[in-house]
Amino acid sequence: MSQQVDIIVLDAAAANAAIDELADVLADCVAGGALVSFMAPFGQCDAVAYFRTVIASVETGATALIAARLDGRVVGTVQLGLNTPPNQPHRADIMKMLVHRVARKRGIGAALLKGAEAEAKARGRTLLVLDTASGDAERLYARAGWQRVGVIPDYALWPGGGFCDTTVFWKKV
Repeated sequence: MSQQVDIIVLDAAAANAAIDELADVLADCVAGGALVSFMAPFGQCDAVAYFRTVIASVETGATALIAARLDGRVVGTVQLGLNTPPNQPHRADIMKMLVHRVARKRGIGAALLKGAEAEAKARGRTLLVLDTASGDAERLYARAGWQRVGVIPDYALWPGGGFCDTTVFWKKV
């Protein structure tokens, strides 16, 4: 196995063609305890329904969907939120950075982040913001040059329940 990782921007048609793979990544991450807005129980059908809404947002231009393919299969994804107010045309949000548990520790998260930053820049977005579960991917963002703003206590619930703090970051690209 070559372990070739490709980072690609999916249009709506490509996302529809890969919806089961995208959903598999999301369902796996939630099952693994990732703080990405969903509560357990959360399965493949829930993940497919979620990605249908993402694809609709890609169609309108409100979202860019970036995927990581490992040997031809989607193993990670991140979204670039482009639907900002009129006074923030230079800003975008990094959302739902997901890497399937079987593909972690291979630099895929860093590659997805770099791809999202490049896509933001290509779309004229120069300021990016994101939030992450405190202690979760903070090292990844710091290594990539992101600036830590601070921590918001009890921001959300873990998929299985219980409060989780979140850390906010920003970066100029």
